[in-house]
Amino acid sequence: MGVSLATDIEYREGRPKPYRARVRWSDPGSADYPSISRSHVTDDEAKAWIESMERAAKSGVDPTAAKMPLAEYGDLNLSGAIRGLAAKTTDPYLAGWRKRVKPTLGHLPVRMITYGVVDRAATGWIAYGYSKSTIKNSLAMLVRVMEQAHRDELISRNPARITGWQREFELAEDELDDPRSLALPGWPTLVQLADALVARSANEFPDWGNIVKFMASTTARIGEVSGV
Repeated sequence: MGVSLATDIEYREGRPKPYRARVRWSDPGSADYPSISRSHVTDDEAKAWIESMERAAKSGVDPTAAKMPLAEYGDLNLSGAIRGLAAKTTDPYLAGWRKRVKPTLGHLPVRMITYGVVDRAATGWIAYGYSKSTIKNSLAMLVRVMEQAHRDELISRNPARITGWQREFELAEDELDDPRSLALPGWPTLVQLADALVARSANEFPDWGNIVKFMASTTARIGEVSGV
């Protein structure tokens, strides 16, 4: 609690992010002298990062939490994240954390969790076929973990508070009820799609278009196409 940090900023010429900010401290438990560093584009960004690390250390946050993966950080702060939850709510929230949030996002550092990352995770869960309540519980638990990171000043806002995923869920349900809604209207559209793929490919390789037309015409899977 309240560990004092030694700080410095090093300018390394010729690098995309030349300003490397570093914090070091003496671990009172082990007498080790660990350090964390991060590179920045500008000197002001480096100073702002050091200030955020100093604020976190003064409030009792382990400085290594800045680089900690989401899964590790969430497990360490799980009791705080579920504080105040009703008993009947705790189990589905924790299931969402273990079975969806950690496998999907747990490897990413807390500070790399963005709105876009969370939105893509939710979209993936929808595509996998999870129910709306399952996705809602998983996102709610992620919101609680990221809110703790916000309180610890590891992040400036909570990126788990996404909107619009319910609409995506409804669209996915509509597509399941009416698979033809996803179909191409006819052969000319398929040819147009195949030609566009060829035009965007390396060296305009024509067989990419042939593969698309072959798969669409025969419902062959990619492994079968590879065999052919």
